[in-house]
Amino acid sequence: MNDPGHEGGAGPQPFVFGGEARRDAPATHSNRDAIAAVLRDVLPGRGTVLEIASGTGQHAAYFASLFPALVWQPSDRDAQALSSIGVWGEDSGLANLRAPVRLDASATEWPVQSADAILCINMVHISPWSATQGLFANAARVLREGGPLIIYGPFLRDGVETAASNLAFDQNLKARDRRWGLRRVDALDALAQENGLRSAEPIPMPANNLMLIYRR
Repeated sequence: MNDPGHEGGAGPQPFVFGGEARRDAPATHSNRDAIAAVLRDVLPGRGTVLEIASGTGQHAAYFASLFPALVWQPSDRDAQALSSIGVWGEDSGLANLRAPVRLDASATEWPVQSADAILCINMVHISPWSATQGLFANAARVLREGGPLIIYGPFLRDGVETAASNLAFDQNLKARDRRWGLRRVDALDALAQENGLRSAEPIPMPANNLMLIYRR
């Protein structure tokens, strides 16, 4: 899903269209290098990375170029997103970037049966809670032993003051859809425990975001 509307509390930003199907989310340009720095320490050396809610497809193309030993499998539930992901992939010419698959995170069964890592960027706060529940339940089935589930976005933490920009963003999200909104880290940790995943200490990221790492 890769929400383009939050990097540093900037509020909703429009997609920039390049060609008929390719979309450009401005926030991906500002967060991709910080995310990649963490991925270098977390991703396995080889294997398949399943990206959930790939959105425009920019992250998939960029990360596939940085990690040539890994096969990158983008996915999304939205038809327009799948078209954009496909164009970014074709334009990249990368042999390790697969064609996108339609995947609903909340579904009981996913079309991808196994992965060495799962990456989910900016989906949890702009989807119903059932999508996050499905993300953890399916990750527990799909991930190989020791494989990481990597989640990036803005979250709420007990005992940590929430930035004013994140509070405003949370209100904006709930006004757009009452099922949306920033989630609490302890709620995700509880989901992980329910599904047999181990949690690690959240990693602070630029623009008041976090990287959450869970392992099977």
